[in-house]
Amino acid sequence: MDVSQNPFIQTAAYYSVVVLFLVIFLAIFELVTRYQNWVEIKNGNVAVAMATGGKIFGIANIFRYSIAQNDSLPQMMGWGLFGFVLLLIGYFIFEFLTPKFNIDEEIENDNRAVGLISMIISIGLSFVIGSGIH
Repeated sequence: MDVSQNPFIQTAAYYSVVVLFLVIFLAIFELVTRYQNWVEIKNGNVAVAMATGGKIFGIANIFRYSIAQNDSLPQMMGWGLFGFVLLLIGYFIFEFLTPKFNIDEEIENDNRAVGLISMIISIGLSFVIGSGIH
C-alpha cells in the first residue's frame, strides 16, 4: 500500500503541518502587535479575541484553499506560506489606512468595533487570497 495515497495519512499530514504553521504564524502576529494576544485574551479583552480569532480563521481558510488546489504537501505549504505573507501585508495596510487612530492601541484598549473590523478584514482577505491559490 502506497502511504502517500492513503487518505487518512494525507489528512493527518495536512492537519499536522497546518497546526504547526498556525502556531508559527500566530507567534509572528504576536511579534508585530504591540499587545500580548494570549495575556489580553486571558484578561477578557474581547477586541483582541476577535482580532486573533479572525487571524486564526484567515490562516486556516488560506490553508483550506491551498490543500484543495495542490496535490503535494510541499506545494500546499508553499502556497500557505505565501498566503500568510499576503495576510500579514493586509494587516499592515489596515494599520496604514487608519491614520486617525492606532489599530493596535485601540484593540489593546478593548475597542470591540476595531476588533470586529480587524476580524472581518482577516476573514475577508483570506477568501480573496485563497481564491487566487493554484
